[in-house]
Parts: sequence; structure tokens; C-alpha cells
Amino acid sequence: MSIATDETLLELKGLRTHFFTDEAEIKAVNGVDLTIRRGRTLCVVGESGCGKSMTARSILRLIDPPGRIVGGEVLLHREGREGEPGTTVDVAAMGHRDRGIRQVRGRDIAMVFQEPMASLSLVHRVGNQIGEAIRVHMRMSKKEARGRAVDLLGQVGIPDPERLIDAYPFQLSGGMRQRVMIAMALSCEPRVLIADEPTTALDVTTQAQIIDLLTGLQEQRGMGIMFITHDMGVVAELADDVAVMYLGSVVEKGPVDEIFHDPKHPYTRALLDSIPRLGSGGRGRLTTIRGSVPDPANQPTGCVFGDRCEEFMAGRCDRITPPPIAIGPDRQVRCLLYEGTETVTGSMPGQEAPDAR
Repeated sequence: MSIATDETLLELKGLRTHFFTDEAEIKAVNGVDLTIRRGRTLCVVGESGCGKSMTARSILRLIDPPGRIVGGEVLLHREGREGEPGTTVDVAAMGHRDRGIRQVRGRDIAMVFQEPMASLSLVHRVGNQIGEAIRVHMRMSKKEARGRAVDLLGQVGIPDPERLIDAYPFQLSGGMRQRVMIAMALSCEPRVLIADEPTTALDVTTQAQIIDLLTGLQEQRGMGIMFITHDMGVVAELADDVAVMYLGSVVEKGPVDEIFHDPKHPYTRALLDSIPRLGSGGRGRLTTIRGSVPDPANQPTGCVFGDRCEEFMAGRCDRITPPPIAIGPDRQVRCLLYEGTETVTGSMPGQEAPDAR
């Protein structure tokens, strides 16, 4: 794992992204609070449809109509130049086509998407695509940008980068294309890297290589990483901190060791119980989570996980929306089982502790 520091790079405070259709208002991201720190990896986990990718896209203002950010802040903490204090900007307040957001994308915050073939242009060479990103943010000639692109391809483990820089994406394997995407994301040395399930479509061996690559690059550059996945095995290997999302909300978050060894929210426990285990016997059935994620256009009242929860309390869970409850240092959970257990010293980084009355 990466070496922890106390420097906060990015904060999400009450972020809400809704989609407005003729039938309903869909709350894809519904009051998300997250903190990304220098040298640490935050893994965001949950089932498909829980709002993980939409949260990531909201950070960079990559939400297409009819969706838009309707509330909350995305606070980017920038380093000051020599002798000058740092600055903080609210990315959520920027227009999606403003010059300010274009400076943020790629330079301050970069993103690696899930499917590289959908993100790379098939009719442009790899080197041209990386070079374009470099020249947008850095004052370099075409020759200098090409040289930097070759160096980046070598850093991400692509063999013979001087030759493959002139290849087209369709000439490369899935693992190689994902490495190209990582090289492009790192081309302008961002402080925050968002990786949206970058290993989902890869085989196990290539997946392990990509994870090792990201870990090594983080140690070299001190980046903060937000890694989105549904694979708890990847979380155990990569994460420093974990945020568990369900239906647009963060239901539990904390350090990875505490989440794995002492999960609090019933949804977190269900996710961990559903992991296949070696030595459990070939005839045993896998534990499953009953039901499915509700339609976001028709969310249940009260706790969003109530209709699937094994510890459902009738008359409470179906009527009361659980508030975020601090249950220890850097630990927070949204569950009525922990009402009255708030700890004043247990607020998440960058957040105030709930009133413990």
C-alpha cells in the first residue's frame, strides 16, 4: 500500500447529481462526502447502479443532459507556487465548458475509464493522442511532446515504446490499451487520478500487472487515487481507505483494515460474505444478497437498503433515513443500528462530527 500523508487533495461535500426525465427525477448521486489524500488510495465499491461511476464523472463535470449537479461541493486544493499559499477551487461551481474546468481536467485531476476502446480514437495513432493531451496543458513542441509520450509509454511498461507509439489502438491488446490510457492520464502529472474499474475487462494476470503499475506510479509521484471497483479482492490489495456506496449514497467508509475486519453496515457485511473463499468446499453455495438494487427513479422511503437487509426494523428502517454516524476515528456509517453511538473524535477527514446528544 501507499504511504499515508495528511495532505487533503480533493473533498466532496454533499455532492448531488440528478437526472431529470419526463417520468421522474433520478438521484444518481445523493449527498456524497468523500476525501482523497496525497499518497493514499480510496476505493469506492458497490454493486452496479450504485452511483460509483457517476460520482467520478461528476468530479470532472462530465455529466451529459438531462443530468446535472444540483448541490454540494467538489473542493480541489491546489499547491501554491514558490513562496505563495495554496488555493482551493470548487469544481462543482464551474461550467462544464469553462476554461477553468478544462485546466482541471488532465492537469489537476485525470481519469482512466473502464473501456479503453471507447475512450481512445481508433483512427489516430497512440502517440498523437498522448501528445495532444500534453500540448494542451504544457508548452511543448510536437517533437518534445512525442519524446515525453515515448518516455511515458516506457514508464507504464509498454515494450519497445519507440515503435508502438505509432501504433493504432486496435493493434494493441486490451492490457496494452489500458496502459496507454494510464500513460495519457499521467502525461501532465496530475495530483489526483480517478480509475473507473480499469481492470474489469482484463484477465487476472493483466489485472495484477495494472494494479502493481498504479501502486508503483503512486509511490513515485505521491498521487491520490480514487479507484472504483466491485471486486473486494482488488480492494484488499490496493486500498488505504474504503467507501461503500449504495443507491447514490455512501453507507459506510473508513480504513481498509477496519472495513474488512469489522464491517458495520449490513450491506458491507453482505458484500464481504459473498466473496468466494478457498477451502470452503466445491459443493457449497455462494452467499448472495437477496433482491436487487431498487429503481433509482422510485427509491424507497427510509433506509435505501431496507428491503434487502437481514436486520430490517419495521416501523423504523422504512420511515427514517439514517444520518451519517461517526463510530470511531475515520469511521462513518449510515445505519439506525448505531444510533446513539456517535463519537465526537470519530469524524471523517474534512468533515465535522455529528452532534452526539
